[in-house]
Amino acid sequence: MENKTLGKRLKYYRTLKGYSQDELASYSNVGVRTIQRIEKDEVQPHLQTLKLLAESLEINIDDLKVVENPNHELIQKKWLLLLHSSSLLGLIIPFANILFPLFLWIHKEKDNPTYNLHGKAIINFQCSLTLYFLISLLLFFPFPGYNFFLTVLVFLFGIITTLYNIKTVLNSETYNYPLSIKFLKN
Repeated sequence: MENKTLGKRLKYYRTLKGYSQDELASYSNVGVRTIQRIEKDEVQPHLQTLKLLAESLEINIDDLKVVENPNHELIQKKWLLLLHSSSLLGLIIPFANILFPLFLWIHKEKDNPTYNLHGKAIINFQCSLTLYFLISLLLFFPFPGYNFFLTVLVFLFGIITTLYNIKTVLNSETYNYPLSIKFLKN
């Protein structure tokens, strides 16, 4: 297909389907103004918006997305996977849950704004988790029976949240690290 921009691709498939912008908005639950702005290439839509539009047009989302380098997306997913999963090394090496993501973030933060955002979120979460873990250990000594449960809970929360984010970053390149203290601000 010759259309080089996302806006031109969207307009092409919309007119091919015979939809007006209003009809596409109604079928996709995406605002008319948003569709207009996408077709004029004024905005870069979220992945969820692209999914809604592609479903309404009965096309694959890859038909809408424009990638200059087809390997770029694959490379980005691999780096994000490495960035998110590197914190699991903290299970083997003390404080590696912070240090490895920190080194990767420092190395890649300037390459892509996505790496910068994900890296800060991971480091904030891992620093917060380490702080919560240390507090639970300090509370363990005065109340051994009760706070053992708290320490295990913090440990499991960290592992489950990290595994969940690895899965979501592979599917949609999004993340959610709850209870994070913002040590590194955006």
